[in-house]
Amino acid sequence: MRPLDALEAQRGHLFPWVPVALAFGIGGYFALRIEPGGVIYAALAAVGLLSLVLARWGGERAAPVFLLMFLAVLGVGLAGARAHMVGAPVLKFRYYGAVEGRIIAVDRSLSDVPRLTLDRVWLDRMPAAKIPEKIRVSLHGPQDQLQPQPGQTVILTANLSPPSAPSEPGGFDFQRRAWFDGLGAVGYTRTPVLLWAPADEGRAGLLVHRSRMALSQAIRDRVPGDAGAFAAAILTGDRSAMSRDTLQTLRDSNLAHLLAISGLHMGLLTGFIFAGVRYGLALIPPVALRLPTKKIAAVVALMAGAVYLALSGGNIATQRAFIMVAVMFVAVLFDRRAITLRAVALAAVIVLVMEPESLTEPGFQMSFAATTALVAVFGALRDWPEEWWQAPRWARPILAVVISSAVAGAATAPVGAAHFNQIAQFGLLANLITVPLMGLLVIPAAVLAACLSPFGLAFIGLEVMRWGILWILGVAAWVAGLEGAVWPVVTPVAPVLPVLALGMLWLFLWQGRVRFAGVLPVLAGLAMWGMTERPALLISEGGGLVGVLTPEGRAMNKPRGEGFVARSWLENDGDRALQDQAFARAGFDGARGALRVQVAGAAFLHISGRGWADKIADGCTAGWVIVPQKVADAPPGCQLLDRIKLAQTGAIAVYPGDAGPRLIGAKTLSGPRLWTQ
Repeated sequence: MRPLDALEAQRGHLFPWVPVALAFGIGGYFALRIEPGGVIYAALAAVGLLSLVLARWGGERAAPVFLLMFLAVLGVGLAGARAHMVGAPVLKFRYYGAVEGRIIAVDRSLSDVPRLTLDRVWLDRMPAAKIPEKIRVSLHGPQDQLQPQPGQTVILTANLSPPSAPSEPGGFDFQRRAWFDGLGAVGYTRTPVLLWAPADEGRAGLLVHRSRMALSQAIRDRVPGDAGAFAAAILTGDRSAMSRDTLQTLRDSNLAHLLAISGLHMGLLTGFIFAGVRYGLALIPPVALRLPTKKIAAVVALMAGAVYLALSGGNIATQRAFIMVAVMFVAVLFDRRAITLRAVALAAVIVLVMEPESLTEPGFQMSFAATTALVAVFGALRDWPEEWWQAPRWARPILAVVISSAVAGAATAPVGAAHFNQIAQFGLLANLITVPLMGLLVIPAAVLAACLSPFGLAFIGLEVMRWGILWILGVAAWVAGLEGAVWPVVTPVAPVLPVLALGMLWLFLWQGRVRFAGVLPVLAGLAMWGMTERPALLISEGGGLVGVLTPEGRAMNKPRGEGFVARSWLENDGDRALQDQAFARAGFDGARGALRVQVAGAAFLHISGRGWADKIADGCTAGWVIVPQKVADAPPGCQLLDRIKLAQTGAIAVYPGDAGPRLIGAKTLSGPRLWTQ
């Protein structure tokens, strides 16, 4: 069959490819090593216009090809436009001094301390044009002077720095994330934050925040311990009371998604309310016979989803989940089938147009991977012979849960493994015995508690929730404690996830037997993942941390300091060791302050401590010299990596090469983009 004949056979099934084409263009924009200029955008506009002309006049059979080309070009334009629209001043140096700003968000950092995001920022002795529009500050030390709330204007003394470049070439790009979040500086304070001006009492955001915090506290007062913290987290998005051990247990058992307010929670909540309202109205014959109860239920469920979105804090994952359920309920209002690949594709298009950068985030990738796989698989099962489903009626919901857990787990496993460097070996088992409880007990009990709250009887629903949550936490602890529960995974090279996604999308979206050709890209992606080569040597941007790959794993040159970078390196290696454990590994020769390692036949000497300047000359004669200091007068011809050089290159990865070691810098690999300049 010729390509155009094959494409003709897809008529009526091409709309789900629209977000795929958009994503192709958006991904292409983020993969570029340089920022496109006016000439490139003009050329792309010409290509897009030509594609539209050819789609109109080039023949009906070829029109879809040209439309997909136009959408890919549009994706590049959307991503570029968004990147320029969110542009704001970025701090260019380390700052220590007075800070004033208005609180717009309160959350917790990775180190589990309170964190404030501020706008209307003022920095001492800095021109207004160079002050970042938003900054984020972690609060260390005693902070008893203030109960932070959005809208308050605060003053503090903080250490600020520009958003950091990747901890290694090709690693997580916090600079890019900060650019799209509008963050121009991040930092910390160890002194108390003081209130400068109270919040405007009339602000809706303040009312919502206070309602969230009051609800969270009320839940934790009624339901003590981790169960109450879990309940508060899934209802209000407030994780402040969750212990770090419990969070790690949920991650190791692949149940952390139950804590994040995303598609599962939004779907369960709105689905339960939709079913409850629809069947409740069906019990009233005059109403059921005269009114469109299905549409009424859809409107009520949509309104409940909007309230849940507000009370949960409205983070990006929850916004995406609301968009997905909104598309489905709007389909119900227009008498269309709600759960289809077209509905999923429309939700993806909306998200990508609003926030093209979400394509690079694990939340978007996992949400739409799971949803697409579930809709495609259950749609295919509808067409199977009925004898496949000859099971007792009581067993069918169980079978559906088993299939949905297996399908969603398989679809999201590669994404989760690539981003979080681990696979929960018994995650399917944990989900099979907890997810049904979320839908059948925990979420309905939460709705019951909300309905009984005006009568002072919310404790009834909360008590039912508590027993369900205790079961979930117990399962998480049991599964996480099993031998081999967590399988560490190496971070794959950049093309792996796009290749895997393309193969899976071809399997799900293409019609006919040719769809099974999608297995080939999947196998190719897994093969590339298996052949991933980790750097033989990693050097941090400041030059203070060095890690060499050994048969036992990566060995570090120091037991503490630059902990985030060390943790990132080890996780990307697929290594669950801690920094002090990596320090205990054999890998470096020499005494403290002059550690030496061989890579591809070349010597690398890391110099630190007192008298570092006197060691440079001797080190330069032996090979590369790494110094976490600024060296003004290096010996001629010295292969020196000091703070000045590393500030230009960023963190460095060293690989063995045919002609000796091959050095790649994180900033060199990222290239001159809006968020790196």
